[in-house]
Amino acid sequence: MTLQKFSRYFRYQCEYAVGTLTEERVQRIVRLMEEFSLRPEDWPVVVPARRAAAVVEGRPDKGNAGVYCGAAIQLRDGSIVTGCNTPLLHAAPSMILNAIKQLADIPHHLHLLSPGIVEAVANLKKDLLHRKTVSLDLAETFLALSISSMTNSVARTAMELLPSLSGCEVYLTHMPTPGDEAGFRQLGVQLTCDPQFATNK
Repeated sequence: MTLQKFSRYFRYQCEYAVGTLTEERVQRIVRLMEEFSLRPEDWPVVVPARRAAAVVEGRPDKGNAGVYCGAAIQLRDGSIVTGCNTPLLHAAPSMILNAIKQLADIPHHLHLLSPGIVEAVANLKKDLLHRKTVSLDLAETFLALSISSMTNSVARTAMELLPSLSGCEVYLTHMPTPGDEAGFRQLGVQLTCDPQFATNK
């Protein structure tokens, strides 16, 4: 029941932010949370995700266009892995790559994605598709990881562990983009998020 209350609370907040839910419905779940003495920060993945975004704020190699996003996932052993966005990667794939690195016992400094492949996808989005942002979402990252795994045995080992993330709790400090949301559905994770947009616009 506690999971359902947290999930409904965050979902209602996001639906209200995009205008598909009334304030009355939001206040109803807020009162229910208060009745059970539950705070959003009590959910194990909330504070780590928010902290992941806060600690990199202002760093030129992190964030994108002045927006800093964080993500956290609780693995089956109870450990929590985080990620943040960069000019070339959303927070969601950053977190997932860190998670499978931990599961595969791969040093953090090793790249699972070939920099050349990431750059090629970014250039495609910018030059041919005329996208305003070139950073990879989760669905695009899965494709890049699959290509990298053809020549990188470390990437292949890590990719084989993606199914083990099914059922894990994930939290984002922002509402997911369609590509991130599609990737999370493929993984089968339990997703909640803050009612914030991942853009200044």
